[in-house]
Amino acid sequence: MSFHLSNLPTRTKKPRNSGITLAIDTGFSARQAEDFCNVASEHVDIVKLGWGTSYVTGGLDEKLQVYNKHGISVYFGGTLFEAYLLRDELDNYIKFLHNKNIRHVEVSNGTIRLSEHKKLDIIHELSRDFTVFSEVGSKNPNDIIPPYKWVKMINNEIEAGAWKVICEARESGTVGVFRPNGEIRSGLIEEITDQISHDTLLFEAPKKDQQIWFIKKFGPNVNLGNIKPEEVISVETLRLGLRSDTLFDFLSMDNSQNQTLVNDESTDNSQENY
Repeated sequence: MSFHLSNLPTRTKKPRNSGITLAIDTGFSARQAEDFCNVASEHVDIVKLGWGTSYVTGGLDEKLQVYNKHGISVYFGGTLFEAYLLRDELDNYIKFLHNKNIRHVEVSNGTIRLSEHKKLDIIHELSRDFTVFSEVGSKNPNDIIPPYKWVKMINNEIEAGAWKVICEARESGTVGVFRPNGEIRSGLIEEITDQISHDTLLFEAPKKDQQIWFIKKFGPNVNLGNIKPEEVISVETLRLGLRSDTLFDFLSMDNSQNQTLVNDESTDNSQENY
């Protein structure tokens, strides 16, 4: 940091096991990735090349080199995994990952039909060579999964070898743990985290109000995903209480009381001036 400010919440340091910020790259050039990393590399842990964008984005190898140079892990979106699986070409996908020196992989079934048993087998197989993100939740807003099933699937996928389980929301933030209007299914999240540590989960939260909710609920070191690159800095300020939405959330009690006094004094002074 370029200057000091006291009493900020403690943030985990890279490489992080919690407090992860996962950004979604939807088609950056290598130059755009370089600019992004120059500003935000300290605050972003992993970049997902969204859905199948890596297949059609020019300069892929150069972009991967940029992220690697800045200490940011990269993986390809779960839809690309599903596209390979749909064609019965998982072996080719694994070869592709090795060829690109990709160490993280997402296993999802948000769109395709994939039995839980088969999904667990794939997680187990891939976890031997990769750090696995599995994803729970459907991309279909009408497919409502009951809380007990979320818990069961998450536990099974962690046991199979997943490092983190992503709670589906899409890049729109309107499915999975969110309602179609973007409202948070808070009861569902409460039931999940009553039985599973939130450090094991990564919550997709592309919208500001969603990010604020998770940070207020679980603290500055909650794992957040599907963050737009241009909003990574914004999310870090929310984590640190440097944006009005979380300004008072992570201060000590004494500082909060002091701030209340300052506000009271300001009010009194303004009344005297009138």
